[in-house]
Formats: sequence, structure tokens, C-alpha cells
Amino acid sequence: MTEKIERQYVVPLRRACVKTCRYLRAKKAMRIIREFMKRHMKSDDIKLGMELNELIWSRGGQTIPGKVTLTALKEDEKVYVNLVGKPLKKEKKEEEKKETKKEEKTEEVKEEVKEPEKKEEKNETKSIKKRVTKKSKEEKVNKEVETNE
Repeated sequence: MTEKIERQYVVPLRRACVKTCRYLRAKKAMRIIREFMKRHMKSDDIKLGMELNELIWSRGGQTIPGKVTLTALKEDEKVYVNLVGKPLKKEKKEEEKKETKKEEKTEEVKEEVKEPEKKEEKNETKSIKKRVTKKSKEEKVNKEVETNE
């Protein structure tokens, strides 16, 4: 029996983070959000969303937003937390993306095996061109020497 509870909260960060030293404020804000969710959602397993993390750290570790509006979803004992309007947890689409990435990597490896052969061919043509240009330069020098004599 899976119980889903979804709620919205406004978490105040200003008062708590004023008391901490400047360089630890973003870290402290993340800790405050976790503690707030533990208290209100009655669970210890809390997953914070990427967008929430980016918002807290967007202005650096020293200046954080004064308050944050969050959406929390509780499934069984896990709590997923993110900004309002953002997806709460990762969907199965990302798993499919991982599978396609694996397929792309195998294709890239096959292409890499083919590419060095092409490079060798290019190197051979360059060396042939160099030989031809050296021979043509020598011939030009010989002709100039003959005309000067």
C-alpha cells in the first residue's frame, strides 16, 4: 500500500543563516531544509532536487535566498523535495537515455577503430606529396644550375 502525500511549504532561511559564518551559509541552508522536511513530513529519507540545489548555490555559498517555496512528495518512507513547478523525482525517461548513451558509446568505439585507418591513408598521401615536392625542388635547382653554367 503506497501512500502518496504532496504538500507545499515555504521554508524561511534568513534568520537561521544570519547567525552562521558567511562561507558556510549555503551548506547550512541545505541542512535547514532537510531538518524542516524531516520535522514536517515525518521521515528521515529525504531527496533534494537538483533545481533546489542550484537555486541555493546560484549566488555562491555566501548569499542565499531569504526563503524558498518547496513542493514535497512522500511515497512510503521516501520524501522527494524540489522547487514549486519543477518535477519532484526522475522519471524512467532518464533510464532510457542511459541505454541510448551506452549504444552511442559502442558506435563511437567502432567509428574510432575505423578513423585511424583513414589517418594512415592521409599520412601516406602527405608523405608522397612531400617526396614529390622535394624532387621537384631538386629538379628546379638542377635546371637553374645548368642554365647558369
